[in-house]
Formats: sequence, C-alpha cells, structure tokens
Amino acid sequence: MTTPPEPSLYAAREPIFPKRVKGSFRNLKWYLMALMLGVYYVTPFLRWDRGPSLPDQAVLIDLANRRFFFFMIEIWPHEFYFVAGLLIMAGLGLFLFTSAAGRVWCGYACPQTVWTDLFILVERWIEGDRNARLRLHRQKKLDFRKARLRLTKWIAWLLIGLATGGAWVFYFADAPTLAVDLVTGQAHPVAYTTMAILTFTTFFFGGFAREQICIYACPWPRIQAAMMDEDTLTIGYREWRGEPRKARGVGEDTQGDCINCMACVNVCPMGIDIRDGQQMECITCGLCIDACDEIMEKVGKPRGLIDYLALTDEPQEREGKPPRPVWQHILRPRTILYTTLWSAVGVALVVALFLRSDIEMTVAPVRNPTFVTLSDGSIRNTYEVRLRNKHGEDRPFRVTVKGDLTLRVELEGTPYETVTVPADAMLNQRVYVIAPKGSDPANSHRTEFRFWVEDISNGDRVHKDTIFNGKGN
Repeated sequence: MTTPPEPSLYAAREPIFPKRVKGSFRNLKWYLMALMLGVYYVTPFLRWDRGPSLPDQAVLIDLANRRFFFFMIEIWPHEFYFVAGLLIMAGLGLFLFTSAAGRVWCGYACPQTVWTDLFILVERWIEGDRNARLRLHRQKKLDFRKARLRLTKWIAWLLIGLATGGAWVFYFADAPTLAVDLVTGQAHPVAYTTMAILTFTTFFFGGFAREQICIYACPWPRIQAAMMDEDTLTIGYREWRGEPRKARGVGEDTQGDCINCMACVNVCPMGIDIRDGQQMECITCGLCIDACDEIMEKVGKPRGLIDYLALTDEPQEREGKPPRPVWQHILRPRTILYTTLWSAVGVALVVALFLRSDIEMTVAPVRNPTFVTLSDGSIRNTYEVRLRNKHGEDRPFRVTVKGDLTLRVELEGTPYETVTVPADAMLNQRVYVIAPKGSDPANSHRTEFRFWVEDISNGDRVHKDTIFNGKGN
C-alpha cells in the first residue's frame, strides 16, 4: 500500500492585481501619499540658520558630533529622553487611532502601504489596469512586449528605491554636499552601502512582497486586536442588508443589496473578501467602500453596504434604526485614557524643552588621590568639570564655589576664574578647590559645597553639589 504524500504547509504567493477605483477614500490616500512622500524627500534640503559654527540643515542627525537638529531644537546625547518621549507618543497615538478607527495607520500612513501604493500606481501606468496586468501575468510566453513592459516597470521601481535610499542618507549629512559627493563618487562607502540596502528592500517590499510584509513580517496585525473593542469603527459588510447575494436580475424579490459583482475584492490590495467578516489581513484602507458605493449608485441602492461601522450598532441597524453618532464611538473610556496619556507625555516634553538651560555642567571628583597636601599645609581637591555651551557662539563661563568661605577655586591653565567654552561644544576643565591650613574643610573628612557656573554674557547660571575631602583630625 502506497503512503500518500504529506500535504505541503507552504503555499506559493498568488500575485494580487488591485483594480483602479475612484472615491473619497482613494482620494484621501492619494493626498496623504503625496504629502508624506513630499515631506520625506524634501525635508533634508530645507535650511535653518543657526549661526556660523553650526550646520544649517533644518533636520539633521549629526552622528559625528552626536547631536540631532530639528529646526530651532537641538538634542544632545544626554537628552535622548526627548526622542524616547516622542516614541512613546507615537505608540500611544497608534493605540488611540486603532481603538477609535481600526488599522488606519496601516491603511493610510504606514511606509509599506505608501510605497506599495506608489509601486502599484507605476505598474498600472506601464502595464495597464487589473485585467491587462492579469493577462500579462498569465501569459507564459516571454515575448518582446512582455519583456519591455517588465523591464520598464522594474527600472522605474529601482529609481524609486534609489530615491528612497538617497533621501534617507541625506538626513545624516549636509544634503546638497552629499548629493554632489554621491554623484562624483566621493561619498563615504557607508552612504553607498546604505543606499544599496534601502534601494533593494524598497524594490522588493513594494514591488514583490507587498501584502506578504503586512501579513507575515509585521507584528501589528496580531497586536491590534488588543486595542480594539466592539465600539471601534472599522470597515465591515452589512450582511443583514446585503444577503442573500445574487446576480442582478435573478430572484430580485428575495435578493439583498449585494449583487456579487466582486468589485470590493478586485480593488483590495490585500486580496481578501470583506464580506467574509473581520480578517487579520484587512488594513482598513477604504478602497472596498469606494468600489461598493460606486456599484450601489449604479444599481439604485443606498450607499454604505460596506462602510466604517461598529459592532454595537448591529442590533439596531438590523431593526432599521440609525446607528449611534460617530462621536459616541470615539469618545469612550479607552480613547479618553489614550488621549490623556498622549497629551500628558506631550506637555511634559514641551515643558522640559523650554525649561532646559543653554549651559550645563557635570562634576566628577578625582579620587586618586582623594586630596593633596600642598607645601604651605593647605589641602587641595581636584575635580573634572565638563562645561557644555549650547549657544551658537563662544561664551565665557565663570566657575565659583559656594559653601565654606575659606574655600577658593583655581582653573588649570588660566590664572582667572573664567574660561571660554567654544560654540555648541563641551569643554573638559580641570578645577582645583583649595582649603587653607587649619580651616574647617581642611581638618574635616567631608565638607559639602556647591559649584556655580555663570555665563557672563547673559547671567545664566547652573550649579552642582559635591564634597570636599579633608585630612580629618
């Protein structure tokens, strides 16, 4: 007896060729795609004057100097909590929009969705709409026309991928200078390598993988369910209105509004049938709504057979009653909580941004040795003081101490109490604090005191508390 072969757990991908559709949701996706791609490609070339000693690129991730510039804002490495706060806000915002309106991020703003939309648009320009692309795909023979169309499409995709990778590296260096260096072959190999990787991934993800990235690679479809409940507005099919579905003109007395035209399936970039209910693959892009509304108008039926709806409205809609107002679905405890948390983090970041000082200091006592006894019997402690000047010009800083009146300060390399800190830089300054022989700090084990640093130009001051170590009794 022959043992039957085990069924394969792998199914080859069947390419999806979405049909062109017109409507409000499709227009919204076009506007958002143009806006987001425009911001992404143009932003590195925007200028912002910060003075002669600082870069004038409006948005710049300056890895060499470990800083991030965003128009008038400059973030230093020790201020990374601002970036962390923005990431937290992004996460809370994602939770908020998902709980209110389903996977709107996936359907309208996700980079994978945006670039896939762009690639499909190029594909449609070159190969035609859905039926023409299907015929070309099913054509087994590789003739001159098919080779020409495929090659043209792939070249266009590669150019989009190249522009994508090029725009990304422009965020890490002066964009106009780097653009010239890239063309002339003088750019750093890291720039070319990064562009090559992003060109390939954009080409592959947007051109070939497409919905597979959303279904298998992205974790969000599996997480989103925790953000949604029965009051979430998400795209669904009003089966109580559409069933039983039949072809137009067949048993119209018992027919629902759905005429089984498959328009909603043909326009879906994920290749699903929304009439089968909620599915993990659905990215709530709204194209099925546009397609169905167009058909409903043609057959004289009300729009909204497929629409944004909430499960809690189903019982009253089945009875012919209107659904609750949209604001009642959006304003509920879950969304209010997310909005409150999101706003609290945003307010905290703004307050921290405006309260931060333009000068900073850190103090590190030198422990080896703890103190030094000088020839006149006085006791000296040594400190490594880091002075950070966030201004766009050199500033004179005065270093003083406050505490025991007998303590005096000396700066290594200068007989004065002032030192000039270069513009937008950090200076490591060795500072000596001396207690005269017989004074309380010299005879005590530990004496608390405070370092003060004053910007002489405008009077800004910062301080740090530390300890003076004496020889003890």
